[in-house]
Amino acid sequence: MLTYVYTARDKKTGNKVQADIEAENEKTAAKLLIDRGLNPIEIKLRDEPSSTRTFLNRIPNRQIVIFSRQLATLINAGLPLVQSLSTVQEQTTNKSLKVVVGKVITDVEAGSTLSDSMSKHPKVFNDIYVSLVAAGETSGTLDKSLERLANQQERDAETRSKIRGAMIYPFLVIGVLVAVVVFMSTAVIPQVQNLYNGLPGAQLPLITRLLLGVSHFITHFWWLLVILIGVGIYGTARWSRTPGGKKVMDELKLTLPVVGPLAKQLYMARFARTGSILIASGIPMIKMLDTTARAVSNVHVAESIHKATEKVKGGKALSESLAGDPYFLELVPNMIRIGEQSGQLEGIMSKVADYYENEVDTTIKNLSTIVEPVLMIIVGIMALIVVAAVLLPIYSLAGKNFLHT
Repeated sequence: MLTYVYTARDKKTGNKVQADIEAENEKTAAKLLIDRGLNPIEIKLRDEPSSTRTFLNRIPNRQIVIFSRQLATLINAGLPLVQSLSTVQEQTTNKSLKVVVGKVITDVEAGSTLSDSMSKHPKVFNDIYVSLVAAGETSGTLDKSLERLANQQERDAETRSKIRGAMIYPFLVIGVLVAVVVFMSTAVIPQVQNLYNGLPGAQLPLITRLLLGVSHFITHFWWLLVILIGVGIYGTARWSRTPGGKKVMDELKLTLPVVGPLAKQLYMARFARTGSILIASGIPMIKMLDTTARAVSNVHVAESIHKATEKVKGGKALSESLAGDPYFLELVPNMIRIGEQSGQLEGIMSKVADYYENEVDTTIKNLSTIVEPVLMIIVGIMALIVVAAVLLPIYSLAGKNFLHT
């Protein structure tokens, strides 16, 4: 159920009434008010407190996948669209998605197409989603379009999960290493300094003095460190959302030694998979390229696709338009050429997507294999520095005492 705020006029008294009512959609809310002897003037969804519009209220990708599959099944079973949407809304556990589906139902009942209704909620239904739904409505294969969408979303979610999983281990090790160094610098190294304070002429080794400087800074200026880190993260996040910042960040994704090859494979897989699905749904080539450019989520790859689009408009084949582009791996235009010549572009692009998705999996596994020994070396070096900073002064004191006796 959704909560609506309504303004109505009481039929008996003529007074205006303003209150809340729970209903599945706006139409049902109006019917309930009329049954209560009220003439609806305005009915709208109650705005939630701003604090609820946070990370906790975002709609997980998994919820959209379930929504797509359930809607496809109900439509395939022959249920009317509004009834299918209402059934899915009842079964949806995510409150935010329930609200969005309620708004879509209201628009569809008012005469809008499903694709137009969904396009009003771009944060939930992106360009690809809306384009495929529109193509399904036009061709009468809406259930198949929704099924393709669910399959693509599941593949994307699986790939993102693998990448996140590969990144967790290095960050965890680095975090523990930083914590150990901070502890040793603030709790152990100062104790070593206390041993030297009572000895005239005794001087701590350079490495110990350096760690003492770190200890002093952390102990007395930890607040400054927290502010600098917070401002750095916030500033970088804001800057990366600007056109210039996004361009730099996207360039780094493509050119960094370790991340670059993985990012290129990921973008090629995304381009080929999205293109294959759009072509299979009957989307024209130019619109397919425009939609795919937005789907790749990289400014430079998108610019390459836009350049190819202009060449295609001029009469060139897609394979020829992409050939030689620095942001496209050579296999992509070569395989597209085969698809164009054989008349099986959709199938060839699907195979290209399968190939690069497998390459992404292999690259992630190889990265994990490479990262582990590198991290062990870093941990060993840091452990050696800390141990040396602690033991060298002790050995120095022991040697002086031995010589004195």
